[in-house]
Amino acid sequence: MGRRSGLGRGLSALIPPAEAPPTATEDGTELRELAIELVRPNTYQPRTEFEDEALEALAASIRELGVLQPILVRPVEEHFELIAGERRWRAAQAAGLRTVPALVRDVTDTTSLEQALVENLQRQDLTALEEAAAFAQLGDEFGLSHDDIARRVGKSRSAVANTVRLLQLPPSVARLVNDRALSAGHARTLLGLDDDGQIEALAERIVAEGWSVRATEQAVKKLQAGGAEPDAPPAPPGTTRSASLLELEELLSDHLDTRVQVHMASSGRGRVVVDFSGLEDLERVYRVLTEGREPQL
Repeated sequence: MGRRSGLGRGLSALIPPAEAPPTATEDGTELRELAIELVRPNTYQPRTEFEDEALEALAASIRELGVLQPILVRPVEEHFELIAGERRWRAAQAAGLRTVPALVRDVTDTTSLEQALVENLQRQDLTALEEAAAFAQLGDEFGLSHDDIARRVGKSRSAVANTVRLLQLPPSVARLVNDRALSAGHARTLLGLDDDGQIEALAERIVAEGWSVRATEQAVKKLQAGGAEPDAPPAPPGTTRSASLLELEELLSDHLDTRVQVHMASSGRGRVVVDFSGLEDLERVYRVLTEGREPQL
């Protein structure tokens, strides 16, 4: 017999024991213990892959500590559909639990997908293609514009549009992005080419030879100009571009959704150059950099 999920001290004060009636918060969300078999996966779950090793590690933790954070569900007919927390639900099943703590909220399909997407984005669980598919689903099935989606998930309109463009990649290149062998920055650059064969061939070289996004941009420009298949562009003269520095530069570019250049001297000191297209874009970069921080008076 599986034991009940053990809750953290904070949650145990909020969620009643199994024999007590459910309680509700001001927004109508009920805090309940649900039988695991009453919970179903989210029809609109943007995340499609769950690593076995990571799930087993979470299941082992749940066997020791229980489910410390409730899943989020909504009532659908005779069962409850997951909005967020599918990893916890799957791991709880693997751990042999019979019940799971849940926040029950009555929401629409659109809200269900938005909440699932936002939680996954905050946890960085989605691959770039899963994120792109979820954005496209919000547009195709629920009629949301890129501006609408951007407001709901806390990104810029251009970031949403550029992410959705990844769905245009040839299948073999899409797999590289989904496996995180190829970054979203590389993939967006490759979409500057019209020929799928060129995109696939260049993607293979990028992965095999470890090209930076900037090197990829140079190669794409050469192909666009009608040049032959390019060699890997060399690093700028007199500079040492370590793999870790290039990775940080690309991470900053992806996070800020603009080109970022990192210049480091031999002394270890350096500077960061952030491109922006105007005052409005600069304000967007500022909001990204200061998100979650209290303004200094």
